[in-house]
Amino acid sequence: MLIEISNTPRDYAWGSPTLIADLEGRTPSGAPEAEVWFGDHPGSPALVHDGSDRTLDAWLGAYAAQAGVAARLPYLLKLLAAGAPLSIQVHPSKDQAVEGFAREEAAGVPRDAGHRNYKDDNHKPEVIVALSDTFTALAGLRDLTATLRLISALEDGEGVRALRERLHAADPAAALRAAIGWILGEADTALVEQIIAAAASAESDEFADELTLARTLAAAYPADPGIVVALLMNLVQLRRGEAIFVPAGVLHAYVAGLGVEIMAASDNVLRGGLTPKHIDVAELLALVDFRPAEPPILAPRPAGEGTEVFAPGIRDFALAHVREGDAGSVELEGVAIVLAVTGEAVVSGASGASIPLAPGRAAVVTPDESPLTFAGGEVFVAMSGE
Repeated sequence: MLIEISNTPRDYAWGSPTLIADLEGRTPSGAPEAEVWFGDHPGSPALVHDGSDRTLDAWLGAYAAQAGVAARLPYLLKLLAAGAPLSIQVHPSKDQAVEGFAREEAAGVPRDAGHRNYKDDNHKPEVIVALSDTFTALAGLRDLTATLRLISALEDGEGVRALRERLHAADPAAALRAAIGWILGEADTALVEQIIAAAASAESDEFADELTLARTLAAAYPADPGIVVALLMNLVQLRRGEAIFVPAGVLHAYVAGLGVEIMAASDNVLRGGLTPKHIDVAELLALVDFRPAEPPILAPRPAGEGTEVFAPGIRDFALAHVREGDAGSVELEGVAIVLAVTGEAVVSGASGASIPLAPGRAAVVTPDESPLTFAGGEVFVAMSGE
């Protein structure tokens, strides 16, 4: 079966008022449009257009009973449009999620409480592929030697000196842990504000983009300690079609641009700044991988004529990409979601059924339709990992 699905954009404040509308070729609504969810997640399940007006979770439940397959998707596919920076955040591993969820359940913390850390017992690794010409993100912690060069460009002051002292340590991971713990949980507001002001006025040829971002963040989130955390992170500028993979423990924040995002089906987010929401510093420090690393760029692997697959090597998901104008083919792993992003795509299944999809439109596909073939527009195919 190939059946069209749809959903309503979520109006988070950081969303872009134009990026999703432009992709879909319609007039903007006037409200921020941050994400469109194409999945069965209970937070916003897609609507299945088969005449029944069922949501995708209900439709999958009925299909699973007939086909003898899992009734839930292990992934969630999204269009994400950042018009303003998202919060700095980290996601737990599977073991950490199981333990944390059980702990908060036992403590009687309401699942909708603002201070709840674990909404479910699953991990939330994620991949985002840039759809806009550039997509800006913060991902992972920068090499400490480079970060110390950035800090040396800031005008000296009590806050800058305190930060520099914590970053001078034999073990880079220990230094970054101490610095972030101090920034978020121990530093006086005046010291944080001094660092932010120093970054806003600093100049550096090597770190011009990072300092420009610091000024942007200071305008959006005045005096937020997350601005100082951002100074320690890798700034990533993806070109269209490039991707990053964010596994458990990696601090990250999406800053600007339009992308296709796929993640494990979870809502577990611990925040580390750039937000008015709850920050549990102790729990955050327990989850973050503080080892400096290069930006987590994920290169796709070729998968036949006109097709590539972003596969981070986890069972929850893989994301196939068929370029516009190429007659690609994709072998499915489980129930799939197909999302068109440019042109008029025609999706055909093994049964002979086909469906046209305009940009921003999606379809749910059952595994008996494998292999899918494509003509016309550019598409992404979300499915289980191998």
